[in-house]
Amino acid sequence: MTLHPEPETPDWGPFGRPLFKDASARALSRVGVVDVGSNSVRLVVFDGAARSPAYFYNEKIMCALGAGLSETGRLNPEGRARALSALNRFQHLALGMGLPQLSVVATAAVRDAEDGPDFCAEVARVTGLKIWVIDGEEEARLSAQGVLLGWPGSYGLVCDIGGSSMELAEIAGGRVGRRLTSPLGPLKLRDVKGGRRGRKAHIKTVLEDLKERMGPQRDRLFLVGGSWRAIARIDMARRGYPLKVLHEYRMTAKSVRETARYIETSDLDSLRAEAGVSAARMALVPYAMDVLNRLVRCFKPKDIAVSSYGIREGLLYEQMPQQLRDRDPLIEACYFAEDKDARLPGFGKTLFNFVTPLFPQAPQAQLRLIKAACLLHDVSWRAHPDYRAEVCFDYATRANLGGLKHAERVFLGLALQHRYRNKREGERFTPLYSLLDEKGQKQAEILGKAMRFGAMFVMKPDADIGGLRWFPKKRKLELTLPEESRPLFGEVVEARLMSLAQSLEAEVEVKTRS
Repeated sequence: MTLHPEPETPDWGPFGRPLFKDASARALSRVGVVDVGSNSVRLVVFDGAARSPAYFYNEKIMCALGAGLSETGRLNPEGRARALSALNRFQHLALGMGLPQLSVVATAAVRDAEDGPDFCAEVARVTGLKIWVIDGEEEARLSAQGVLLGWPGSYGLVCDIGGSSMELAEIAGGRVGRRLTSPLGPLKLRDVKGGRRGRKAHIKTVLEDLKERMGPQRDRLFLVGGSWRAIARIDMARRGYPLKVLHEYRMTAKSVRETARYIETSDLDSLRAEAGVSAARMALVPYAMDVLNRLVRCFKPKDIAVSSYGIREGLLYEQMPQQLRDRDPLIEACYFAEDKDARLPGFGKTLFNFVTPLFPQAPQAQLRLIKAACLLHDVSWRAHPDYRAEVCFDYATRANLGGLKHAERVFLGLALQHRYRNKREGERFTPLYSLLDEKGQKQAEILGKAMRFGAMFVMKPDADIGGLRWFPKKRKLELTLPEESRPLFGEVVEARLMSLAQSLEAEVEVKTRS
């Protein structure tokens, strides 16, 4: 693909130049990081568009390094052996993938254990990996940067719960502010004396102190960490929520209270099977739930969002130049997908300019989704024609795309579905449509049919394919074609135009300009 010089514009406005091919982004096209936590050890290899990376490889071992640490002061011996074996495997995988090096960080368990330095030395001796042991505030900062990878410019409080600690970090305007750490990890809470009453009193005391030191935090609460994600899965199961995507899943204070009661009154083994939570993780959920209940009561956030991005994504974000950090992760990912998979990379921009007259009052948030849809309109062309609409919907609603609310995923999925099919009745995705209001569903249908029509004029990326004008008060749709494109206006093209007009409840006029 040849990139034509274009003036830079904000990435959520009309098309800014993609950065995924710049040297600063190419250097981050494949990065491997390892997080040695108190409960798990995980390798993630990022690939693709650096600003919205795909997970090329992702493996987790539940080692419970921090189990019993409060009593013994040392790492769990069995967990230590398992962690060493996992790290040895990860290093060999990295060498096989041709990664230049792995960035390895260790958090609460290794930093608190008296044999933590000995463990790091053993890992270096056996595997050659150097472990970066970070303190609680640095852990909070990296987790908050992981959230910023998915939500650039966000405001709120990031809460990252691990096995042996819980960190808080303030984010505002794309920057990380105050950061605090606490001993509120589930593995440590198991060792608190006095049963559940003693544990809840301890949680309350610690959180009241954190609140006083952190100050008011009434914006969004971002939840990072495996225990929070397990609770979100249970909340989804309790509600019968149709979209099983954890990133950007929203909860309220009320739903937190209801899920806490649901956990208390349910058989944990049955609940684990229903929600798809591992046995090791489920054992920690009741402790984490007590923390979340008190956390929400203490800080009273306006809403709660689950983040799949955390410390590992924060390590990637750490390596990004500011110009890359400032990009919209959704649009950068869509640029990358178009360049990699579309039949005619670059035509998405032409299509965007063609369809946007149908949305004259669209706010920037909607234009951003229209832009994403146009970039993705052709990336599933290799799928069997009978299944392209389904593949498109699946991609939009379930792909690892940052910066998308669940309702926006459904909007994007519906638009791409209508790119390949006029109707959607009887689809297996029907339960998901409820996440988007009727107006949004109608707008997605119009966008999809407009893309379906505009794609019939594809010749070259910067072709003059004519223009649409929409007069909503007159219910009139006007198509003006350049004279050289008039022969392309055949029967199938006309049928697609009439389908678009039907969705708009409009009369059609076709003009030719010389």
